[in-house]
Amino acid sequence: MSQDAFHLDRAGVRAAFDRASATYEPAAVLQSQVAGELLSRLEPFDFEPAAILDLGAGTGRFAARLKSRYRRSAVIALDLAPGMLREAARHQRFLRRFERVCADAARLPLQSASVDIVFSSLMLQWCDPLDDALAEVRRVLKPQGLFLFSTFGPDTLKELRAAWAEADTYNHVNRFLDMHDVGDALVRAGLVEPVLDVDRLQVAYADALTLMRDLKSIGARNTTAGRPRSLAGRARLQRVLDAYESFRKDGKLPATYEIVYGAAWGTGGRPASPARAGEVKILPSQIGRRK
Repeated sequence: MSQDAFHLDRAGVRAAFDRASATYEPAAVLQSQVAGELLSRLEPFDFEPAAILDLGAGTGRFAARLKSRYRRSAVIALDLAPGMLREAARHQRFLRRFERVCADAARLPLQSASVDIVFSSLMLQWCDPLDDALAEVRRVLKPQGLFLFSTFGPDTLKELRAAWAEADTYNHVNRFLDMHDVGDALVRAGLVEPVLDVDRLQVAYADALTLMRDLKSIGARNTTAGRPRSLAGRARLQRVLDAYESFRKDGKLPATYEIVYGAAWGTGGRPASPARAGEVKILPSQIGRRK
């Protein structure tokens, strides 16, 4: 399948996560586990950050935890989906409030070199092309700032991909970049001293339909250019379910997730890329509260 078939419809991604905002947290068990691991990787650093960007913050659960850890910091929960940010209001606390900003990761409405930490858990796989988002991370990160992230690797949902391949020739699962490709993209963006590692997790399901419902509940819908343009008929869906059964082990069906964790530093004093014409950049401290 051509690479163009995996091109993501950005409006479709936004709409999918917007629709899933109310059902996201109960279904996002793995996402919460990965974000918790990513947060723990900040522990060795003796940071006193002035500004932290939670990039792809979703419902704001970990923006709240970042604010609890760094109480004097301005924490910004930024997400593409307005519905996710409405849900994030539930995690606000009177003395530990964070800001909510709706924006695209490829066009951050923040001033260059204004953020000390960019924290991004399982969002980069929705950025197409990845280079645009990483260029913006580099631009807004202070020269000595830290970019800490997780994303999915190519073995993610390999069983589901294989099962659909038995039913038709359409693209049903996103393309996920290899760790080395992500590392190359970090270097192209001008981020310094990237370090990456990989973990693999398996989630057990009673049946494949439950997996599909969980993916829908967290907004992980198929928005690729190579997706089918009509609903799968009963016969085709049954072929998928039958094919997935070949992976059953000990009475359960596995869903594999390959997690790429990474960290990189700011430009070390090198000039950030210029702002795009027609955009307004602001300091995190300039974001006002709603009266």
